[in-house]
Amino acid sequence: MATKKRDYYEVLGVGRSTSEEEIKRAYRKLAVKFHPDKNPDDPHAEEKFKELGEAYDVLMDADKRAAYDRFGHAAFEQGGRFRGGFHDPFDIFREVFGGGAGIGGGIFETFFGGIAGHAEDRQRGADLRYDMQITLEEAAFGAEKEIEVRKQDICDKCGGTGAEPGSRSITCPVCGGRGQVISSRGFFQVSQTCPRCGGVGHIVEKPCRGCGGEGRLEKPSRIKLKVPAGIADGSRLRSSRNGEAGIRGGPHGDLYVVVHVQEHKIFQREEDNLYCEVPIPFSVATLGGEVPVPTLEGKANLKVPAGTQSGQMFKLRGKGIIHVNGRERGDLLVRVMVEVPTRLNAEQRAKLQEFAELCGEENTPLGKSFFERAKEFFR
Repeated sequence: MATKKRDYYEVLGVGRSTSEEEIKRAYRKLAVKFHPDKNPDDPHAEEKFKELGEAYDVLMDADKRAAYDRFGHAAFEQGGRFRGGFHDPFDIFREVFGGGAGIGGGIFETFFGGIAGHAEDRQRGADLRYDMQITLEEAAFGAEKEIEVRKQDICDKCGGTGAEPGSRSITCPVCGGRGQVISSRGFFQVSQTCPRCGGVGHIVEKPCRGCGGEGRLEKPSRIKLKVPAGIADGSRLRSSRNGEAGIRGGPHGDLYVVVHVQEHKIFQREEDNLYCEVPIPFSVATLGGEVPVPTLEGKANLKVPAGTQSGQMFKLRGKGIIHVNGRERGDLLVRVMVEVPTRLNAEQRAKLQEFAELCGEENTPLGKSFFERAKEFFR
């Protein structure tokens, strides 16, 4: 049974008339409290953190907030105006707190660093972006992909410590192991990353000759990804801890994979629906019949009624793209294009001429209607 979503105002602990500034203050307080990096032993912290990001994403956007106030969560479900999804909660956090490419740095250090924090928290590796091309079929049905990324990764020789085997690590004499140094600027005191240890809090007696003491070096890495069925062009997948390694054993950043769906030679996609054009013979359009049409799963037969006009649209239900939530599936819309013969022999031409003479106005209602409306232009 699906878990019922909590009210977004309740998630942030604010009222419905609360201002944007008050919403931001509420988010800042709770996001720091439930950030997964601050709660490594709490399996529910990440879900709470994501819930906060989703609530903030909606209530800080005037259009989304108005839709939510009117329709509730239905505004973001299948068929709703904003069913495209939400921004990544970690991106929201970095935007609000001014973090940079990785979580390390900025105000994050103020909350998670300091004497009570661990120096390694401040040395999280950088996040990376990778642009990946997939086919329409892979987007429709999902796929397992493997990509290769060159990045700063853990040094095999020292295992990420930055020290030669047998060499020991000592407390940084500049920052005293805190990873930060404090300098005075007038009435203010500014905390900055220690220039000697790079914020780690310790240095090594003999730096590793393989990586120069950083504990990491650039090398190729092969990463497996699961592409969900129904993913849309431009969507972004987050591969946790597959970004760059931090300095001297610091945690990895994340890898963000931007998905680009290649153009298809037959189908065009609009949300979860597919569109294609299928040529049909003049005789089938006139007399009716069945024609084969392509789908992503193979051939299907389309019944064409007698008297079908060129450009007429037909719908094959459930032959489109499955929605990324896995609950519903779009349709395939087929536009038939009546193919007019271009090369006629004498016998065919005579038969067609005879047919044209037998047809009266009742067989060309569209033409009759058009010329009635346009007769003033033919005077």
